[in-house]
Amino acid sequence: MLRQIITARSQLPLGFHKTALRSFASVANTHTVTLVPGDGVGQELSESVKAVFKAAEVPVEWEQFDLSGHVSRNDDLMKDTLASLRRNKVGLKGILYTPVSRLGHASFNVSMRKDLDIYASISLVKTIPGVKARFSDIDLAIIRENTEGEYSGLEHQSYPGVVESLKLVTRYKTERIARFAFDFALKNNRKKVTCVHKANIMKLGDGLFLNTVRDIFEKEYKKSGIVLNDMIVDNASMQLVSRPQQFDVLVLPNLYGNILSNVGAGLVGGPGIIPGSSYGREYAVFEPGCRHVGEDIGGSNVANPTAMILSSVMMLRHLGLLDHANRISNAVYLTIQNNEFRTRDMGGQQSTTEFTKSVISSL
Repeated sequence: MLRQIITARSQLPLGFHKTALRSFASVANTHTVTLVPGDGVGQELSESVKAVFKAAEVPVEWEQFDLSGHVSRNDDLMKDTLASLRRNKVGLKGILYTPVSRLGHASFNVSMRKDLDIYASISLVKTIPGVKARFSDIDLAIIRENTEGEYSGLEHQSYPGVVESLKLVTRYKTERIARFAFDFALKNNRKKVTCVHKANIMKLGDGLFLNTVRDIFEKEYKKSGIVLNDMIVDNASMQLVSRPQQFDVLVLPNLYGNILSNVGAGLVGGPGIIPGSSYGREYAVFEPGCRHVGEDIGGSNVANPTAMILSSVMMLRHLGLLDHANRISNAVYLTIQNNEFRTRDMGGQQSTTEFTKSVISSL
């Protein structure tokens, strides 16, 4: 079988970000992808993607698993879903609900990232022409370590009323997320990487993260043309909402990346327009970059499918299906720029279904 090495750097329309990874693909073949629609608005957004893919004749077949974060005893379905991801290597996922303060509840999101070692998460925060936002010229990538930090799940009650939660930081995992961020910057012609931390207080944990990023830069990337700086997370939060144009690529521990991805979404128009992806050495899962379930509007056909569609576009680039990716992303942007075709969060009145049909008509 003839297989072609394709990078994700070519033919990116209308300013859409370039993904950083090289993938092996044969465009003539059908790709099987694991699909987890998720909770809240997940089913509607997934149906939107499937409709667009069908209209664009994308050679993708879905293995769908209707996993729900509301169910704590879904071990068999979780195992089947993970087995599908191991088999297919690529997945598209909506956001799964994770309950607050329910002991013993297994989070698929955390389990997936740990079991498959999907260690790098990217959220692409960019202003889109036609979407009213606080700023008009934001274009940054938030890269978070995905498998440790406060999300390690290591906590216990040492005494009634006293809980100890362990924040795990390792040199090995920090080295690889640092390399991922620097490689992303190089391959996408980005000039600056900002390491966000709280090393002034957590001198050992965040100190290790900061010093490791610095070490990797000094030893491997100093002559690359990239500039590295660092910023304490509370200052970074203020700077992000006051002068976001100063940022290019941010590399952060798990929790800080989660928070700043949501802040970034608020700056450019909300969670409905932020695409994202998560990568490991063997697996890639694509999901909206701002992880909001949308429980309050689930089933009402008003959610914005842009983030889910653009995440699927990132998936197509990863698979080497560049022509399909370009057609679909162009159609999304053209639809948004047309004042008549916007969902409510973008200032319009179209439903999810109507917006999807508009994208299809723009293909």
